[in-house]
Amino acid sequence: MSRAVALDHVGVAARELGPLTAAYERLGFALSPVAQQSGRQHPDGEVELFGSGNRCAFLRHGYIELIAILDPARFANGVDGFVARYAGAHIIALAMQDEAGNLARLRRGGVAIPGVAWLERPVEAGGPTARFARLPLPDAPEGRLQLIRHLTAELVWDARWMGHRNGAVALESIILAHDPAAETAARLSRLAGLPLAPDPAGGFLLRLPGAAGAAGPQAPVLETTLRVLEPAALPLVLPGVVPPALPCIAGFVVRTGDGNAAARALLAAEGIPAVPAPGLWGEGLMVPPEHAGGAALVFAA
Repeated sequence: MSRAVALDHVGVAARELGPLTAAYERLGFALSPVAQQSGRQHPDGEVELFGSGNRCAFLRHGYIELIAILDPARFANGVDGFVARYAGAHIIALAMQDEAGNLARLRRGGVAIPGVAWLERPVEAGGPTARFARLPLPDAPEGRLQLIRHLTAELVWDARWMGHRNGAVALESIILAHDPAAETAARLSRLAGLPLAPDPAGGFLLRLPGAAGAAGPQAPVLETTLRVLEPAALPLVLPGVVPPALPCIAGFVVRTGDGNAAARALLAAEGIPAVPAPGLWGEGLMVPPEHAGGAALVFAA
């Protein structure tokens, strides 16, 4: 299948990992252990240890990656450039099922991708190594836009790290802003191999149809979306949010399994402000960017 099928993950970047992960633990996410990344800087290069590392909040569908620089002396894997723009969301990964077919499709469309990028990281210290096939869209000003296939999905979606106090179960939507929105929307449509539709807020909507196992060994079939809005329309969806730069990944939506009951109680207990978020999510509850690592986080009921 030579197209994207689902949201795989969204990545939030910071210069230091500790404060970022502390913020997400306070928001009720259970996080995987610290993992320093490895890979090839070029498709024909040797695998090397990178300076970047992450912890992740794995959901039944998709996940949130929290990424930062662990070793400034090593290759930063782009994180240094991300945080030079702003601290916040810089990575969108769309799940694919066929890296060779999607590489051929993108090349036919004029996208100059040198080849499949192969990445790996330890699941935990002393544990097995998770491996990934990745097709990054070159020079995307929004950040790292990519297709990804998990070669060892059973190692990544581990039940030990999927019991979230906030009731989160799925990464449902990612919201971007640009002026004009059509530029970002066209890039995402080309990457995904899927058509655009009008967004109710004024912009563009990209629907990802879902596929069994696309974002984990037992992931449900779930339609997910990318929304690309003009800056003036962003507050209609993310109240009070001002883009830190243009283009940007302004926020994302996480579906809960209990109607937001756990998230609402947890935010109140922690004293974290949240505001009603309109849009396509029913009883949306938005955590402002300053409390979620620089990206607006919406809990959807």
